[in-house]
Amino acid sequence: MIPPTRLAVIGGGWAGIAAAVSACQQGAQVTLIEMAGQLGGRARSLATGETPPFAQLDNGQHILIGAYSQSLALMQALGVDLGQAFLRTPLRLRYPRHEGLQLPAGAPLTSFARGVLAYRNWPLLARLRLLAAAGGWLLRGFHCPPTWTVQGLTAGLPECVRQDLIEPLCVAALNTPAAQASAQTFLRVLHDALFSGPGSADLLLPRLPLSELLATPAQNWLQARKTDVRLSQRVQQLSRSGSGWLVDKEYFDQLILACSAVEAARLCADIQPAWAAQAAQLRYEPIITVYLHSPGSTLPAPMLALQEGPLAPAQFAFDLGQLGQQGERSGAFAFVISGAAAWVDKGLAATGEQVLAQALRELDWASPPRIQRVLAEKRATFACTPGLQRPPREIAPGLQAAGDYVQGPYPATLEGAVRAGMAAARQALKKPG
Repeated sequence: MIPPTRLAVIGGGWAGIAAAVSACQQGAQVTLIEMAGQLGGRARSLATGETPPFAQLDNGQHILIGAYSQSLALMQALGVDLGQAFLRTPLRLRYPRHEGLQLPAGAPLTSFARGVLAYRNWPLLARLRLLAAAGGWLLRGFHCPPTWTVQGLTAGLPECVRQDLIEPLCVAALNTPAAQASAQTFLRVLHDALFSGPGSADLLLPRLPLSELLATPAQNWLQARKTDVRLSQRVQQLSRSGSGWLVDKEYFDQLILACSAVEAARLCADIQPAWAAQAAQLRYEPIITVYLHSPGSTLPAPMLALQEGPLAPAQFAFDLGQLGQQGERSGAFAFVISGAAAWVDKGLAATGEQVLAQALRELDWASPPRIQRVLAEKRATFACTPGLQRPPREIAPGLQAAGDYVQGPYPATLEGAVRAGMAAARQALKKPG
């Protein structure tokens, strides 16, 4: 009897979880090694030691869309009830004082056309120009020159369309401002949202803490199948050993690096210097989340889009009470700043105060809001810029990379991470011939 493949997955974020689960399903003997004390990577929940509703905070607010099929399928395979885990609605951009574009249910292309034509806050000419531009993207197969930015791609659209729709979607999907963001990657996200079938453009807002969406169910699922899950362990060295690999002197037949690009570059510097240099050159965009507390208050919708400006850092606000179970998060609000490098430079305390001032100007409150916590994920995503050369999945024979930063059509999203993890597992366990 042929023994199962011994496979190590280094890194327990969403890519590493997807790789470990997929490899386990394919019959491999999996060891999952994570340097932090918990799984989840950059999409996890943090115990704060504070009282509810802030006893547990996510290190950032994450939105999925209906087109993220692999992420949703993975959660279901781990026993997550998607109806309980998410508030799912057709795409809706609600602003504090007015309703933004919203798409009705139905086939994506028809829904998009109906939603745009029905949106009376834009002049008819602006709506027609958006539909004409979208038709042009469709005719060109949602492709454009690789050097184009989102700002360049949409330069012919009216200012109201760019401000109310393009810029919020761009920063939400790519975490990169439209002036610097890759138009080709942005078009890929639009393609999948509009062509992946009914509901592909739906917004899925998490009702549960992030760790309960994937990390905790995955850890339980893996350990129930005798997978070796090692937390708080940082791998120091990789080396070749015959046809396999040594991970700190422990032998494995196959190896998947699902850690950050920075950590992967460190581990591969001597094994494959060119790959390590490419991974190390990636630039990053931070995300800041400002948590406010205002007992008795609610927002006009569970998620609001906000107009960004020099004195208005946040682009989105979330009413965690409307999203939480049984009102246990009532009075808790998360304001999100994507592409937040300039605000990181100004300091988290100053940024929190500026968000508080923005919230007071733009929203009505039942009680004076106060800052509860300001969290920054300084390497939240790679900067998704035009012509970016991302490192390939294969580093060396038997050594794969998995992460949202490896070559692929998606920006640094949860879906990109999950797909990369699954692809690495399939390649690692591919039968010869």
